[in-house]
Amino acid sequence: MGNATISLLAFIAAISILVAVHEFGHYIIGRWSGMKVLRFSIGFGKPIWMRAAGEDKTEYCVSAIPLGGYVRFLDSREGPVDSADTGRAFDHRPIPARIAVLLAGPAFNFIFAVLAYWILFAGGIMALKPAVGEVTPGSYADQAGLQFGDKIVAVGDVETKDWESTLVAIIDNMVVDGRVPLTLESDDGRQRAAVINVGDDSARLTEPGLLFEGLGFDVMQPPAEVGSLTAGGAAEAAGLMVGDRIVSVDGQPTRTFSELVAVVSTRPNQEVAIEFVRDGVTAKVDLVLGERNVDGEKRGLLGIGSSPVTSDYYYRRTFTPLQSLNEAAIKTWTSTIFTVRMLGRMLTGDVSIKNISGPINIGQIAGESAQRGATYFLSFLAIVSISLGVLNLLPIPILDGGQIVYQVIELIKGSPMTERAQILGQQVGIFALLLLMSFAFYNDIARILG
Repeated sequence: MGNATISLLAFIAAISILVAVHEFGHYIIGRWSGMKVLRFSIGFGKPIWMRAAGEDKTEYCVSAIPLGGYVRFLDSREGPVDSADTGRAFDHRPIPARIAVLLAGPAFNFIFAVLAYWILFAGGIMALKPAVGEVTPGSYADQAGLQFGDKIVAVGDVETKDWESTLVAIIDNMVVDGRVPLTLESDDGRQRAAVINVGDDSARLTEPGLLFEGLGFDVMQPPAEVGSLTAGGAAEAAGLMVGDRIVSVDGQPTRTFSELVAVVSTRPNQEVAIEFVRDGVTAKVDLVLGERNVDGEKRGLLGIGSSPVTSDYYYRRTFTPLQSLNEAAIKTWTSTIFTVRMLGRMLTGDVSIKNISGPINIGQIAGESAQRGATYFLSFLAIVSISLGVLNLLPIPILDGGQIVYQVIELIKGSPMTERAQILGQQVGIFALLLLMSFAFYNDIARILG
């Protein structure tokens, strides 16, 4: 199965799951509030499967276009209401009940994220310690005095235990005034303060994939050390041993295992000179690389595996079930706040609008996470679920947030907004969404074209 097919199927699965969660929130709170539900649909367009059930004969269906969904309540604004259903229409229920129904969709997305993270944390998680890799000469990081191997103890007032929290803190500080205050710890255990100052370049550095390149340092990763040997492989045949640290291939430095893979993969069946260190002694050996096929493309193969993760780079966090739930709630809350901040800073120009992703990019990420395993896909679902919850709370008329604004206005003025005002609001909302979608599609195409 090709990558495009996997991405498409993973995207459809992700959207279907998250829309079902969102719409179920509207549905169940509506039922509990005494509203009559006419239809619960996953997808738009013509139903390809339908079943009527319950006293109200609610239609449960899966529709042809799997890019959303909806719950349709009985509503007197759409037609006459039978006398037997008096008081059960959406617009006949008390305003607090309507607001609760509208809030329920995003709320269930946040609840889903908490449950997803709870499952992930319950099994324990491996985290990469935040440490500085190679520093680019003359870069912002170099000017700030960062050195290879420095551990990042804190960013501003935020203690950093893993790269995820470190990244969030770096971006948060950088977009405020262009400065990233760091507390660093060198190999000898001494701590010092450093400040990366990017000035007015902060917005550009928030573009996808530009942060580390722009700041001028890499993430410290496990070294290019032989952790295992493939029987009959090129490395074994050349006499390399477990524990050897490969420092270069044909003179090209390989400080990390990922750099080694990148260099080797471009040289299938080629003779190369491998420089390595064994027991403190540097040696060199010539060998002919093997090859492997990846999506129809030949790539070089050395025939080694990476070293098992060590406490120098990774650490494992374990939790009790209650601690897992607490960590999941904190993770969901901090991710939500970060998403809101990013959206706000996009509006002010402090963060690049290139961070807005459309269905193509989301589909690619969905496919990649699905191929990496269930835990990665579940983490992806949690992140997208939070984004879906936040976006639906925006005060745009055709979204839940906009409808809540309508209900609040009706509560204040004692009567519904005029039909003309509501139509105007819908038009403004559609224009805003089209504009947002245009940016998203443009960014997707730009990423594809490089």
